Amino acid sequence: MKQKKVIIFLPSIEDYGVEKNAYIISNYLSNIIDISLITVSKRYKNRFNKKIKFIFPKFNFWDNLGRKSKYLICLFLLLKRAIIKKDFLVFCFQANIYCIILCKILNIKIIARANSSPSGWANNFLKNFIFKLILNKADQVLVNSLEFKRQLKNRFNIKAKCIYNPLNLKEIKKKSKFSSLRIFNNHKTLKIITVGRFVYQKDQLTILRALKFIEKKVNFRFTIVGSGNLKKNLIDFSKKNNIYKKIQFVDYKKNIYPLINQADIFVLSSIYEGLPNVLLEAIALKKFVISSKCPTGPKEILLNGKGGLLFNVGDHKDLGRKIIFYLNKKKKCKSMLNKAFTNLNRFDANLNLKKHLVEINKLI
Repeated sequence: MKQKKVIIFLPSIEDYGVEKNAYIISNYLSNIIDISLITVSKRYKNRFNKKIKFIFPKFNFWDNLGRKSKYLICLFLLLKRAIIKKDFLVFCFQANIYCIILCKILNIKIIARANSSPSGWANNFLKNFIFKLILNKADQVLVNSLEFKRQLKNRFNIKAKCIYNPLNLKEIKKKSKFSSLRIFNNHKTLKIITVGRFVYQKDQLTILRALKFIEKKVNFRFTIVGSGNLKKNLIDFSKKNNIYKKIQFVDYKKNIYPLINQADIFVLSSIYEGLPNVLLEAIALKKFVISSKCPTGPKEILLNGKGGLLFNVGDHKDLGRKIIFYLNKKKKCKSMLNKAFTNLNRFDANLNLKKHLVEINKLI
C-alpha cells in the first residue's frame, strides 16, 4: 500500500496558539502518515516527533526576518519539493492565501487552517474580495469555532469545517505542577493574570485601564505574560497612571501553566481571535475567566456568559465592573466556572485530532 504523504506548511514558529496546535496535530499525524514540515524556524525541531522530516533553508539567519519574508522562503521550498514530485497533500497553518495560490498553480491539493476571525484580517473591500476568491479555491478550509465557521459562510460564502483545538486536560494538569517563578506573594490580594503577545490584537491596554478604574476599590496584583513590540507602551501607561508597582511583566515561557495556576482570575482582552487556547487552558486549571466578547471563540468557550463573564471589546469600565462582580459574587462565579469546566469535553484532544485525520483521508 502506498504511504500517504502530507506537508505541513508552517513558515514562522513563534511559540503561541497557532504553533501549539501545529505541534499537537503534526505529532499525532506523524504516527499514521508520512509527514514533512516546511518552516524557517528549525530551532523548534525538538518540539516535533522525530518521524517528521524537516524542510528548511540552509542558513539560520533567515529566522531573524519578518513573517512575509519567511512566507516567501517557504513557498520557494514548497515549489522546489513539488518540482521533484507532486505526491503529497499540503496542510497549511500560515500564509493561507499565498500557499493556496501556489498549490492551485501546481495542481496540488491543500487544506487551509484559518486561525483567527476575519474581523482582524479582512477589513476592506479589496481584502474581502481577495480572501473570498482565493480561500474558496482550497480543497478544504478548517476553522476552530462555530462562530468562525458562520462568519466565513456569511462574508465569503465559504463552507468551512469546524474542528476545535485539541485540549489535553491531563497534560495541562501535569505541567501545571512543575516548579516555576512565584508571581504572587500576597495571599490577601486579588490575583489576576493574562497571557498573550504584546500586539494590537491582544489589547492588554484595556486591562490596565480597567485596573486603574478600580484601583481604589480592589486590592489586586496583576501579572502580564508575553512578548512583543508594544511592551514599552504598556509599561509607560502603568507608570504614568501609578499602578506599575501592582503589575509584573513576565517573558513568555514554554510552560505557562504553573503561572496561570497561581491566579484567581484569567482575563482575555482581545479585539479578535479564532479559538483562544489560553482560555481553554485557564478553565482546565479551574481559573475563573473574564473575556472580551470578541469574534470569535470566547463566547463559545464561555457558553455565552454562562461559564464566565464577558465584557465589550475595548470597554475598560465594563471589564472593571466584571472584576468587582467576581469579588462580590464568588459563589455564583464558582458555579459558572464549574459549568465551563464540565463542557470542556467538546475540545477533547483525541476527539478533535481524529477529525483532522478524517479530513486528510478524504483528500489523499
